[in-house]
Amino acid sequence: MAINYNLSKVYAISDNDVEFARQIVVLFLEEVPAEIKNIKKGFKEKDYTRVYHAAHKIKPTLDLLGMDLAYEDALAIESWTRAEGKKKEIKEIVKSLRERVKLTVKELRKDYSL
Repeated sequence: MAINYNLSKVYAISDNDVEFARQIVVLFLEEVPAEIKNIKKGFKEKDYTRVYHAAHKIKPTLDLLGMDLAYEDALAIESWTRAEGKKKEIKEIVKSLRERVKLTVKELRKDYSL
C-alpha cells in the first residue's frame, strides 16, 4: 500500500490504464529528483528564478501523484521566490520537500521494481 503517493488521479484520467500509470511513475522518477536538485542548488545560490521554475515545473506531477504535502511545500517555495524572502524563512520547507520526494522515489522504485 502506497504511503507517500496516491495514483487515484492518474487512474481516473487514464480510465484505469496500468501502463499509463507506470509511464507517469517513470516520468516522476526521471524529472522530479532532477528538479529537486535545481531547487537545492538555486536555494544555495539564492537564485530565485531557478528555484521558482523548478518548483513550478514539479507542481503538476506532485498533484497528479497525490503528494498533497509536497505540493503545498512547492506552493510555499514559489511564494517565497516571488517575495525574494530570506533563506531561513523557507529552509525547513525545502528540506521537507526534498525528504518527501526522496521517500516517494524509494517507494515507487520498490512498488514498480524500477
